[in-house]
Amino acid sequence: MIRELAVPPALAGERVDVAVARLTGLARTRAAELAAAGLIRIDGVAATKSARLEAGQTLSVEQPEPVDRPEPVVQLAVVLEDADLIVVDKPVGVAAHAGPGWSGPTVVGSLLAAGVRVATGGPVERRGIVQRLDVGTSGLMIVAKSERAYSVLKQMFRERAVGKTYHALVQGLPDPLAGSIEAPIGRLPGAFKFGVVDGGKQATTHYELIEAFAGASLLRVGLETGRTHQIRVHLAAVGHPLVGDTFYGGDPKLAARLGLERQWLHAAALSFDHPATGLPVRCRSPYPADLATALELLRES
Repeated sequence: MIRELAVPPALAGERVDVAVARLTGLARTRAAELAAAGLIRIDGVAATKSARLEAGQTLSVEQPEPVDRPEPVVQLAVVLEDADLIVVDKPVGVAAHAGPGWSGPTVVGSLLAAGVRVATGGPVERRGIVQRLDVGTSGLMIVAKSERAYSVLKQMFRERAVGKTYHALVQGLPDPLAGSIEAPIGRLPGAFKFGVVDGGKQATTHYELIEAFAGASLLRVGLETGRTHQIRVHLAAVGHPLVGDTFYGGDPKLAARLGLERQWLHAAALSFDHPATGLPVRCRSPYPADLATALELLRES
């Protein structure tokens, strides 16, 4: 895949790796790797990562198609499995599937390494994937094994017939203690970052208080839509960023005090009707150690 990007005036004078990261959302280290491999060009000429850009130049970025490598993830727990689907408890630091700029472990790669056959519907790098979680979010995910299940589950997600419950630790105490956030979400210019923007995609997030602490609140969160970074963006937009989510305004000092190196966000429960039998399926996931420890520290303070 080759992308051609015009250098905007705001990036004049920037290094190639910095500009590519801001324009495409790739990690800066990945941009540097592409430059070292001769896959980044300025006006048709191969560029080094430290070359400086001028406004109006054309950046050409070639990215090899992502492929899931069969690589086991020891911490990936299987919650439910049958001939049609598998529900896994994804640990932090694991992507749902391969993608541009990600060379780490994936759910699909781990399943392939274990000999699990996943559905082939959809793009090759997303085979079997009917929902995704961010690399920095832990919890429950469904992966389709049969082609029928893939088709039915995709439709169920489109029709919002799958119940997804997240638990999120946010800064401050929301007022009201339960409510809904309705605001359009879109990509912010010049970065792989999202926000509430005019002309963005409609998004609705529901929340309610589970437990209050000094300076933080544990919320139960439900989604009507599934926009990228939706929970993180919506809660930050109303002044309550996720604890540990420094990317969207979280306090780094609070994160450090609680020992968090990622946002406190966990996909805690899934509920849906089985795509083959129609019987109700209910799955729950306990908090992983880093999130549970952060809560205990807050309770003790």
